[in-house]
Amino acid sequence: MTRILVCEDKALQDGEAIKVDGPGDAVAVFRSNGEVFALADRCSHGNASMSEGYVEDDGTVECPLHAARFCLKTGAALCQPATEPLRTFPVAVVDGNIYVDVPEAA
Repeated sequence: MTRILVCEDKALQDGEAIKVDGPGDAVAVFRSNGEVFALADRCSHGNASMSEGYVEDDGTVECPLHAARFCLKTGAALCQPATEPLRTFPVAVVDGNIYVDVPEAA
């Protein structure tokens, strides 16, 4: 695994998301209800960036193109048109910074 610095903890406000590039695919990092989550940035239904989606108070994110919703905690697809989950990644807040752990590039 590779640990990537996302941003300072205070820079990501509740209801916001940020996209980070990893050694493989991009990752979307979200803050919802005080918790930080990381999902694959590409919607499993279409070519949309989830970091541009709508973070909901119920711990979900809505795709900006086709309104599919995903659970921030599990990555599960919660409604059509998406049927496949998004990959999740471990997140750590250390010394005032947010980090995401991603697999090393093959």
